[in-house]
Amino acid sequence: MIGIIATLKVAEGKNAEFEAIFTDLAAQVKANEPGCVAYQLTKSRTDPQTYKVLELYADQAALAAHGQTEYFKAAQPKMGPCMGGRPEIEVLDGVG
Repeated sequence: MIGIIATLKVAEGKNAEFEAIFTDLAAQVKANEPGCVAYQLTKSRTDPQTYKVLELYADQAALAAHGQTEYFKAAQPKMGPCMGGRPEIEVLDGVG
């Protein structure tokens, strides 16, 4: 199992647009990627501009496949104008 925690800062006034883009992306991931066990957007309770994406993949091949999908590639330029900084990505290995 491979986990990803992506911390995303969203620009002021761009929350609704960002959430709509991500919701569409997440629906496509969940419908088309059997190796993706979880793909969930969460929002900080203390900072409304901070989001975390919690991702779980069955293996490295599933993670690699995710990054190569057309819908993932198409979402990036849409999300770009919504961002308030560079994303922080942490990759984790499953235990047990």
